[in-house]
Amino acid sequence: MRRSNARPPAVEPEPSHTMSASKPHQLRHLSVSSRLSFLSPSNSKHHRRADGCGRRCAVIALAAVFLCLFIVTRGPDSRKYAIILDGGSTGTRIHVFAYRIGWGSMPTLDLGLTASMKVSPGLSSYAADPENAGQSLVELLEFAKERVPGELWEDTEVRLMATAGLRLLDVAVVERILESCRKVLWSSGFQFQHDWAAVISGSDEGIYAWVAANYALGSLGGEPKKTTGIFELGGASIQATFVSSEPLAPELSHVLQFGKITYNLYSNSFLYLGQNVAYDSLHNLLSSGDLRSSAAFIQEETYIDPCIPRGYMHGGGPGKLSTSLLNSKTTYRSSRAIGNFSECRLAALKLLEKEKEKCLSQICHFRLTSMPKLQGRFLATENFFHTSKFLGLGPTPLLSDLIMAGEQFCGEDWLRLKRKYDTYDEEDLLRFCFSTAYIVALLHDTLGFPMDDGRVVFANQVGNIPLDWALGAFITQKALRASAESSDWIFAVLGDDPSAFFYLFVSIMLIFTAWSVLKWMKPKLKIIYDLERGRYILTPVNR
Repeated sequence: MRRSNARPPAVEPEPSHTMSASKPHQLRHLSVSSRLSFLSPSNSKHHRRADGCGRRCAVIALAAVFLCLFIVTRGPDSRKYAIILDGGSTGTRIHVFAYRIGWGSMPTLDLGLTASMKVSPGLSSYAADPENAGQSLVELLEFAKERVPGELWEDTEVRLMATAGLRLLDVAVVERILESCRKVLWSSGFQFQHDWAAVISGSDEGIYAWVAANYALGSLGGEPKKTTGIFELGGASIQATFVSSEPLAPELSHVLQFGKITYNLYSNSFLYLGQNVAYDSLHNLLSSGDLRSSAAFIQEETYIDPCIPRGYMHGGGPGKLSTSLLNSKTTYRSSRAIGNFSECRLAALKLLEKEKEKCLSQICHFRLTSMPKLQGRFLATENFFHTSKFLGLGPTPLLSDLIMAGEQFCGEDWLRLKRKYDTYDEEDLLRFCFSTAYIVALLHDTLGFPMDDGRVVFANQVGNIPLDWALGAFITQKALRASAESSDWIFAVLGDDPSAFFYLFVSIMLIFTAWSVLKWMKPKLKIIYDLERGRYILTPVNR
């Protein structure tokens, strides 16, 4: 028979959910995860469900944010286009730039969609028929329409920037040529304004070329002393632009700012000294007797031409001269080509000195005393590059290498040269003897570069980026406009696209909503001590 006053068996506490009342101080030493173990099974299940729901809300919100940012930065509407027509002396080239404006104000080119095309002759050849000059742009604009999506035409700016070819013409003739072009540009379907067709100054052309070069090299926006200067040898003019710390004449000093960096630039353009015009000028002067090499005239009606390879026969001038550029009235005499590099170089130097004598130093500034000290590295583009490439020289030839190659080419027989370079037009092939001698006379005899100076790199592109001044014009316009419109970082990132601001607003609202839901779903808990059961219990609090 069981005794009625027998002690009931002890009940073991639940190890996962209770704690002995005799040791309540142990609660202070428990970790967060240990404290959550006091939660009853039902409460623990509720907590896990709420926590999982909150996490899902956070993940969905973050995914939505990343989606919106992707749409803003990578969506089809973020790609933009710009068109620049380079009205040069030998032809007009259209540049179609595809780009994005990302972090900061510097545009990022989409090289796969950027393209160019050139037609000849240049706008200056329409001096006698200015009303038809605009028709030369039709083919170029059709080229652009094939590359710019139709829905973006009205938002794509098209600009015509004419250079030295039109600078040589009478102002009234230039305006009639530009007006003819404006009519075609107005009807193109692209965005256009009246003053977007104009003749740019030589200094601006040089600055744009400098911007393009340093953009391609990755030094634009960096320390001024680490930038690279540039020399352009065009058809009608030469441009020289580089950073200088020396005091400059006001008309030669140009301040350019990108971001927080200010560049003090020397930029000058030397009209009539481009390769093609200088070549024509040389033969004008040789034929007239105003400029002679050391070789004497053979007879009254014939002069010696040292800049044409020997064996070339011509009369009435040196072949197909672009006399329309100079409006020359010179009556050419016949000549005998002797192909002498040293004589050609001397004649080129005399031409440069003669051009200096025509102007006052405060206007043309081509005297060495007017140009700042040449420091750092330089890129030599356009005809500098074309001549070096033709001669088979690398991008960094020494001037002594040019002399050796020039002597060999100028002294070669003309018929042999024609067979060797049968893919070249005769007019172009004739110029390489002169252009080689002219480059040496310019860089060494006039500007003072040593024969063994390796600071000058002959190039027309850096990597996949072409060194066109038109690229620099595009970058300058877009970067400066973005800087002017960007009063804070939001504008700098989003640019002027209204949809970008909408997506940013939606993203902010999603983040706020997800945070609010997460906060509301998170249960409020408190720890209580059950005296009857002798244990601590973690329990939710009703809201």
